[in-house]
Amino acid sequence: MSAPLDAPAEEDTTGEKEIAMTQFKDGDKVLAYHGPLIYEAKIQKAELRKNEWKYFVHYLGWSKNWDEWIGEERLLPLNEENLEKQKHLVNTQAADKRGKGRMGQGKPKGATSTATKGRKRKSEEKDGEDNSLKFSLPAALKKLLIEDCELVTQGSKLAKLPKSPSVEEILQKYLETKTKPGDSLVEILNGLRSYFDKALPLMLLYKEERKQHVEVFANNTSTPSAVYGAEHFLRLFVKLPELLQYVNMEEEAASQLQQKLMDLLKFIQKNQSTFFHANADGLKFENK
Repeated sequence: MSAPLDAPAEEDTTGEKEIAMTQFKDGDKVLAYHGPLIYEAKIQKAELRKNEWKYFVHYLGWSKNWDEWIGEERLLPLNEENLEKQKHLVNTQAADKRGKGRMGQGKPKGATSTATKGRKRKSEEKDGEDNSLKFSLPAALKKLLIEDCELVTQGSKLAKLPKSPSVEEILQKYLETKTKPGDSLVEILNGLRSYFDKALPLMLLYKEERKQHVEVFANNTSTPSAVYGAEHFLRLFVKLPELLQYVNMEEEAASQLQQKLMDLLKFIQKNQSTFFHANADGLKFENK
């Protein structure tokens, strides 16, 4: 986490009335630019610093290690229009990745070099010091992932929903295996669940599954993590390095996260006979 900014400057009474106007305040839930993407966040504290408003934000679903001070130019009100903008950026990035590999140029409006000080600027300047996640699925899970893909795209089968155990239940079962899980593990698991809920409709479904998704959630207020199971959860792990590449982490934090994710994957592999059984008698559907 970058060091706090300078202490608040003395009040400038000549411009106080104009500067004091801000649409954001302590406790507000907002959307915040982080690199090229937008994340949900909560304003922990707002301060007037050197005639500019600065906001200490916590990214929802993420460890407090990534809390930071940012400027107002990186904040957006939490509304339907900006949520659509968030989805559009995710879809655009995913398309760019498929066509060009890792994106090296371009920034969203508002994500200027001035706004990306501290940890973000470090990540841009230190190309040789890449602390992004680097892990691969165990061979047994890779095989299950391939079989799942073939069942859906070639075998005309969909998983029966809601799945049991669901992603929520898998995470809870894993947590129960730890005698002293600690706050960091709980935060990581909550972050994974949050990422799964947001990523599933955007990038974790095959086109053959989208109609089922729309039908399931037409009158259902449940979250995807309460409905989908291990098959779709594995797809998230494939996407995680891409999703997290713009979240700058210290080397030690990245290493700890990687170790915990690998441990979770080992747990899933150990229980694969329980977690991966529904697709074999999934629902038949017609290819269009």
